[in-house]
Amino acid sequence: MWWQLQGHVAHAVGVVAMWIYLLFAFVVLPTLVPTMVLLLEPKQRRRFIAPFVALGVVTSAILLETMVNGHPSAKLGSYHVAYTIGLQHGMVIIGLYILATCGSMLASGLRNVVWFGAVNLIAVIVLARLCANGFASLWCFYAALASGAIALHLRLAKHSNQTVAV
Repeated sequence: MWWQLQGHVAHAVGVVAMWIYLLFAFVVLPTLVPTMVLLLEPKQRRRFIAPFVALGVVTSAILLETMVNGHPSAKLGSYHVAYTIGLQHGMVIIGLYILATCGSMLASGLRNVVWFGAVNLIAVIVLARLCANGFASLWCFYAALASGAIALHLRLAKHSNQTVAV
């Protein structure tokens, strides 16, 4: 997307890249994150996470419908790509997105997942304050870094079942 906006690749390539990004960031992630948290939880704790999965599904559906019926676009910002999809009530929907993703982690019984949720929530607040129109792009960049940290942790950490008392 960045290269297309700079004129280095064809417009059609940029459109495909934008749709792939938006589908993953706006449709897959709001459902995937709480679902993964749900699957990490012991069966007796899953009832606490299930509402976040449902919220993620609703949020994903709203964002998909908006993207399909709207005209998604992207503009080059200083250090980010600013995406617009024509979302009505954007703050409410973004709030639901954050609640589904970060809320599911904060509701977890696993201490490391709760900590990760808290750090993500802080990152959301900081990124939104830094650059509102580049929020989606910057949060996904942060998520990529966080995913690398998780992968490194999983490779290096000893297996432990650290849980939070409920």
